[in-house]
Amino acid sequence: MPHIIDRIETFVVDAFRANYVFVKISTKDGLYGVGEGTVEHREQAVASAIREFEPTLMGQDAFDTEPLVERMLRDSYWRTGVIIRSSVAAIEAALYDIKGKALGVPVYQLLGGAFRDRVPMYANAWFTGSKTAPEFAEKARLAVANGWKALKWDPFGSAYLRLERSDMNRAIGIVEAVRDAVGPDIELMIEGHGRFDVPTAVSIANALEPFRPYWFEEPLPPESIAALADVRARTRVPIATGERYYETQRFGELINANAVDFVQCDVTHVGGLGETKRIAALAHARYLPIAPHNPLGPIANAMTLHIGAATQNFAWLETMVSDVPWRGEIVTENVVVDAAGLMKVPQTPGLGVDINVEACAKRPPGTYSLRHYGGGLTNIRPLDAKPFYTRESA
Repeated sequence: MPHIIDRIETFVVDAFRANYVFVKISTKDGLYGVGEGTVEHREQAVASAIREFEPTLMGQDAFDTEPLVERMLRDSYWRTGVIIRSSVAAIEAALYDIKGKALGVPVYQLLGGAFRDRVPMYANAWFTGSKTAPEFAEKARLAVANGWKALKWDPFGSAYLRLERSDMNRAIGIVEAVRDAVGPDIELMIEGHGRFDVPTAVSIANALEPFRPYWFEEPLPPESIAALADVRARTRVPIATGERYYETQRFGELINANAVDFVQCDVTHVGGLGETKRIAALAHARYLPIAPHNPLGPIANAMTLHIGAATQNFAWLETMVSDVPWRGEIVTENVVVDAAGLMKVPQTPGLGVDINVEACAKRPPGTYSLRHYGGGLTNIRPLDAKPFYTRESA
């Protein structure tokens, strides 16, 4: 029996530094699924794009996931970019959620089955509020004491394209302080947020090398793959990038240019679970791991967990150490980290996460701006933020 789509709802919900964008798709036979397409500071555009796809979706069978995705991309005409791709990703996730619930299986089974039932994760936002090297070091010690084995952060303040010598020394001093604080066995991922030009990025990478960073992430603005390949060829620090690429073909160009070591496709921004699997296959053909960009909301986290289960070359799950205290009001989720520091993949039918429509309505969207180049980058969480997961004891 077909599961005919008859209702599509969007929700834009305050999340302190940005707003979550959720979609709920319902069928005539009483099923529904949820998805997420959060794009920081462009949330209303994504919600509007989702609504504009309603004529394509209404009356269609929710099980026709790939044909509907292809039709949305074809008929949008402007078939790429973060707004279109993220709106399609949210819709596709909701359709997979419906299908998983109808068939009684987790979404990873619809993606080919599980290589693993839990995934390694690294910490983002562990540094909230830190400005100086001692503050970063103390927050790093606390994160490791709380069980984190890999830490990512951006030590570069408000720099763009170039970095004054004093600012370079300050940033490298922060990395040195964190390495000294956590010891040699903790992985450190250094985030660039697309800040630098080629000579500055090369200089930074070479200065970072004594502290054995696991990777240098997005050292350049995203437009020139050739420039990124140049940086990678001139440093021994591994390069990670991908959060601001949106098409499988673009990732193919990135991989073929030998410009990347860790492929950081975002399951929302590239157009969804199916597209992420195709990108992962391109990477795996060159024996490259994927480490998806995942600092967004609860449904995006669930989407990425199912990719982690169903993708052989999945390396890391980016994980925020905390979230707004009302996260538990707006969603129902059961996120569990085991004693080894691995996050468990949901085993319930569908994505394993749901939204509370009434609670979402009580958290209307806020107005936020980009913090990356204004000096407020580390103010990423409110003072009352708390973990959204539970940790199992040994």
